[in-house]
Amino acid sequence: MQKLHTQALGIASIFEASSVALIGASERDGSLGTVLLENLTRSGFKGPVYPVNPGHDTVHGLRCYRSIADIGDPVDLAVVVTPAATVPGILDECGAVGVPAAVVLSGGFRETGDEGRELEQSALSIARQHGLRFLGPKCLGVMRPDISLNATFSPVMAKPGRTALVSQSVAMCTAMLDWAGPRNVGFSCVISSGIAADVDFGEILDYLVFDPKTLAIMLYVEGIHDARRFMSGLRAASRAKPVIVMKGGRFSEGGKAAISHTGALVGSDDVFDAALSRAGAVRVKSYARFFAVAETLHTGLKTKGPRLAIVTNGGGPGVIAADHLADRGLPLASLSADIAEKMDQMLPAGWSGANPVDVHGDATVERYAAAVELCLQDPGVDSVLAILVPVALIDPLRVAEVVADISRGAKKPVLTCWMGRTSVTKSRKLLRSVGVPTYNTPEEAIEAFAATAAYHANQKLLLEVPESTTFDVKRDRAGARLIIENALVEGRRVLDVVESKALLSAFGLPVLHSVPARDAAEALAVAEEIGFPLVMKIHSPDITHKAEVGGVRLGIMNGAEVRSAFKEMTETARRTCPDADIKGVVLEPMWQSPSNRELMLGVINDTAFGPAISVGLGGTMVEIVGDRAIGLPPLNRFLAAKLIDGTRAARYLDAFRGKPAASRRAVEEVVLRLSEMICELPWIEELDINPLIVSETEAMAVDARVVIRRVSPAARRYSHMAIHPYPIDLVNDFILADGMRLTIRPVRPEDAKLEREFVNGLSERSRYLRFMLALKSITPQMVSRFTQIDYDREMALIALVPGKHTERQVAVGRYVADPDGRGCEFAIVVDDAWHKKGIATELLRRLIDIARDRRIRRMDGIVLRENTGMLRLASDLGFERQTVPEDPQIVRVSLDL
Repeated sequence: MQKLHTQALGIASIFEASSVALIGASERDGSLGTVLLENLTRSGFKGPVYPVNPGHDTVHGLRCYRSIADIGDPVDLAVVVTPAATVPGILDECGAVGVPAAVVLSGGFRETGDEGRELEQSALSIARQHGLRFLGPKCLGVMRPDISLNATFSPVMAKPGRTALVSQSVAMCTAMLDWAGPRNVGFSCVISSGIAADVDFGEILDYLVFDPKTLAIMLYVEGIHDARRFMSGLRAASRAKPVIVMKGGRFSEGGKAAISHTGALVGSDDVFDAALSRAGAVRVKSYARFFAVAETLHTGLKTKGPRLAIVTNGGGPGVIAADHLADRGLPLASLSADIAEKMDQMLPAGWSGANPVDVHGDATVERYAAAVELCLQDPGVDSVLAILVPVALIDPLRVAEVVADISRGAKKPVLTCWMGRTSVTKSRKLLRSVGVPTYNTPEEAIEAFAATAAYHANQKLLLEVPESTTFDVKRDRAGARLIIENALVEGRRVLDVVESKALLSAFGLPVLHSVPARDAAEALAVAEEIGFPLVMKIHSPDITHKAEVGGVRLGIMNGAEVRSAFKEMTETARRTCPDADIKGVVLEPMWQSPSNRELMLGVINDTAFGPAISVGLGGTMVEIVGDRAIGLPPLNRFLAAKLIDGTRAARYLDAFRGKPAASRRAVEEVVLRLSEMICELPWIEELDINPLIVSETEAMAVDARVVIRRVSPAARRYSHMAIHPYPIDLVNDFILADGMRLTIRPVRPEDAKLEREFVNGLSERSRYLRFMLALKSITPQMVSRFTQIDYDREMALIALVPGKHTERQVAVGRYVADPDGRGCEFAIVVDDAWHKKGIATELLRRLIDIARDRRIRRMDGIVLRENTGMLRLASDLGFERQTVPEDPQIVRVSLDL
């Protein structure tokens, strides 16, 4: 089967309206109703525009209707500019006559306080009763240049283009439109989400993924309301198109109230970065970069790699560009020996001899052009940046014409930077007119190139096949929950070290067990049982940084030292922290190895994205060192390794100064177990493992601290996660009629090899019936798409035959939910040798149950008429048939869930 995408009517009507009603139309100069009416009628919109205002019979020569019900004709989109208090009633009237969508520009809602918040909830509730979807409130509106729709109060109408601009900020939208006009930069649509009471980023992204007019997406974000939906939409969009994100409000004061080391280190902006990285989107952090990238996306420029060659007629700008490239962590392309030799023959003696290629200030047009062409010919170059400084000996416009000609015939992208102002204005205009990206400064050009290189890198990462991992580690979720519930009953938020380590141990993390002792005598007895040397630590849930209060003693060698250390430690702690609950001490074996490294692993809960994992250097100076990399769970081995690679600690694990390398594999295992733990335990608010001591062969959690919170009993499983974890509860066996046992489970990214072998092993007919085309083999892009799924909005169940050393996939059944989450489309395919064994029936039954549990209301399938087996199966399970009018060879089967 082949996925046939259909958008929810309401969402599509916002962006594809063929008729618009303006509620609040006015004739008063400067009023919002007047500006909107002028924009709607003067933009060239071909559909009817219906002014609505009970106080007017005509507005600007147009008939004005008293209410939307008086119009009589169907209306796709209602644009509302009336006071906030009237909005709920207006949406009720719109819904009653079947208007599917609205854009509410009015302010006066949650931003004004409790009364406005109640008004907003009333409007949302009424809209949902009618199934009406609305954008806003407090937004600029929406533009769709290809249909000349300008439902905004912007004085500038966007030109048609390939990039969608989506912004929570009205000011950012208007600034981008004002900037884009003179540069001839256009947009496929401009969407101001405003407060986003109803339609939010996630649904907008879902729409843009399938919009053929949109080839790239730019987001300006100030806050996230629904992280799960945002991440789902962002991940889907980033797979298909470049997505560039800028966020306002990067810094947070939240860390000041954190109890753990991790909470003090990690801010909300770190987590936002991690979310974008996980989704494959590219982030820029300044207005200048945002504008520069917009110009690049407008041209459709895409690079196949990060290696940039720079051609310049001025040495200084070339060095500036190279330095900025290094700041962005990108490589300066190395010229091949062959190309360097040709440059020697063509350029004056004393040229740089390498990249950047300085053609000198006396360069002719021909010399400059030849240098650009040679760089494009070099197999070690992915893109070329041509920088020109206006000097008396060269005509900037003539060089621009030649470079534009070269760019048109090149297989690699060319970026340009004509520096200056008056003397290069015509050159920039020419370059923009033919689609060659051009920038005012080398820094702008490098920022734009960095964004395209990052997008290319993200797409390569999506095709990486994670290493297979096992899930046979014993987990005691019930035991862990009892530890947490006991603490909550006692009114405690912080688990002591013994409880914290027990929690880690329940999920298979290696811990150095701590034994508590309430007095010196008990400490002596515990010490003799553990053996020397040992470590003593103060035992108090109220003391976070034990070393700061003399609460850690290493290398205790005998009973006398135990007694004196106990006395000194407890007295110092009571004196330094008089309000702390001192329970005594805990004793641990001394973990010794000459190759030990100290790391810190942590967990925080972000207000938007939920739990995030931090990895970095550990020890007592962790907050001064500040080494950290942040990842959003759930993580697999590939993502865990990538997370570790993002830290300075990664080099610390390597061999140095005679020390053998520490075990990265052991650290990866701990990260994986920690990821699983926080997926399953929504009560964890903060967590520190500091230090995690890593030797040549293993890792050990020496100290741990867990902060917990209460969770609503009604919360759905995994509702605390921004990304739905692997649904391990759906792993089950299936017994065939002949007694053979199969495993049916959700697909994992690590199953790429299984999926590839399965599809390539199907007969030509089976592949044709599944994909509706003559597919000879599965591509890496398809493997990635089939195995790296979003469990929140799709499901793929694979049937596996167990083998002595490896499993074999013999079937797969999947569904993909529609963007509105109300319907889904399924597909089933079974290996030819395993037909007529009941596998397809079992897969479809399980998919139906899962879809019902996810509150999906309808399941559809697109089946070739000649696929009689699938049509019979669907009929047996209650699906209804319907012929597709556009193609009589296709049958749609549907089941109300």
